[in-house]
Amino acid sequence: MNSPDAQAVRNVPRGFKLDRSDQSDLTDLKDQERAALYAKWLEHADGAVRANALICLIHQTNYLLDQQIQALEEQFVSEGGYSELLSTERLKERQKQKTTDLVPDCPTCGKSMVLRTVKTGKNAGHQFWGCSAYPDCKGVIDV
Repeated sequence: MNSPDAQAVRNVPRGFKLDRSDQSDLTDLKDQERAALYAKWLEHADGAVRANALICLIHQTNYLLDQQIQALEEQFVSEGGYSELLSTERLKERQKQKTTDLVPDCPTCGKSMVLRTVKTGKNAGHQFWGCSAYPDCKGVIDV
């Protein structure tokens, strides 16, 4: 793994940006252009050189994937997962609605109301504001 060829394969991404004013990187290349950077080793007559080049590329890929997984784990621990982020956004939206007085307070207990829909009976399908503390509080406001 420490042969001159292995070092050269590992250094291809580092040596690609010779002009520091060029902000492009290997991701800007087409697949054929990227493959051409490694063609010297991947198309070598000696099978051992080809195998070593592939091993170096696999090692680099594993390293980059490990770095990405670690970053995602750190983000998950600090920010939470999808469900937590979704819940946070829902709470923000509810708080925003409450502060803009779109959601009335319960006339009985003072807690915020929830927009509900009658499911059965003669008023089925009609909406009303019900207390968020239901069933402890049965405060209702017609819409």
